[in-house]
Amino acid sequence: MAFLTIDGRSVAYRLLGAEANPLVLLAHPLGMTQAVWDDMLPALLPHYRVLTWDLPGHGASEAWPTEGGEIAPAALAAEALALAEHAGARRFHFVGTSIGGVVGQQLLAEHAQRLLSAVLTNTGAVIGTPELWTTRASRVRDEGLAAISGEIVPRWFSAQRLKTEPALESGWRTQMARTDAESYARLCEMLGKSDFRGKLGGNGVPVHLLGGSDDVATPPETLEALAAECDGAPLEILQGFAHVPSVESPEAMAKRLRLWLTADRSEVGERGVSYAEGLETRKQVLGEAHVARASENATSLDAPFQQMITRLAWGELWGNDDLTRRERSLITTGILAALGREELELHLKTAQRIGLTEAELRQVLLHVAIYAGVPAANHAFALAKKLGWGTPLE
Repeated sequence: MAFLTIDGRSVAYRLLGAEANPLVLLAHPLGMTQAVWDDMLPALLPHYRVLTWDLPGHGASEAWPTEGGEIAPAALAAEALALAEHAGARRFHFVGTSIGGVVGQQLLAEHAQRLLSAVLTNTGAVIGTPELWTTRASRVRDEGLAAISGEIVPRWFSAQRLKTEPALESGWRTQMARTDAESYARLCEMLGKSDFRGKLGGNGVPVHLLGGSDDVATPPETLEALAAECDGAPLEILQGFAHVPSVESPEAMAKRLRLWLTADRSEVGERGVSYAEGLETRKQVLGEAHVARASENATSLDAPFQQMITRLAWGELWGNDDLTRRERSLITTGILAALGREELELHLKTAQRIGLTEAELRQVLLHVAIYAGVPAANHAFALAKKLGWGTPLE
């Protein structure tokens, strides 16, 4: 876990995965922590760079300052944008559950140009009523979170899940009780005032919605209303699940995220991948500085060539999710080393961005030695050492 100071307040976050993978921000529900995403990480990290964080006063994040006034969705969205900037990502995928989905709606409404896609789960353009949230905020201040956790935590999970895993309730009640009560109360008041009706359509961002049939906090009809606000975004209701699918069914949710966060290629054979899609992937893998230099150095002679490789090499090939970018880096490095091509230096640098280990690179180049010849491998080893691969032997 790491910490970033945003507007004078310490925010706890985790940034995991290779820099060259597309960034996904995951925003957790009210009263919980970024740990709700833990069981999904193994499925996501081979393909994505993942950033999770704790909301104000939750987990290890500092409480909202007493003199800081009310919390607004814009402040939470600004926090998400600051974390994305810290990760070096201009554009990113966003996934948010419950109040995390409210943060996502604020991004859709005011910062759609920063989003590659949005997945909103168990949330709504309006959640509950102002009276409900005002009452809860008052109770939190009067009674404390530990006192009311017995009413709230069981609503997060299906009755069947609590029956088979009773420790789930006691564990999350303990965690909820550790949350800063005033920060929680102000977030309740924010939810009572949040209304995104009429603000979410026409932004061009791919949106997917997910809910649970047993969710009493944001029931299916709340998600259906949100889908209508998001230009009829596709909605799936998981049968037998409640409010926090990342905890109740991490495998099912991770499977859907892998599908939804990947560009739709159902018609690629007919229309091909757009230049914009290819450019996004090229920037993620090679870095924005390299892509900017390549664009600046283009002339009337090679500009069409640059456009072609952006669409084909980066859009069609590197943008395809059938292989991870790590696997594609291994393949590309081996081929370029075997052929002795000039771009080997670029892709050795890319391998570092992607996170290939020294052992993996060594094995790739040993394969080159056996199947393409010792001189080719010798040249590749020398170039890799020049770029900082390897450490001197004692």
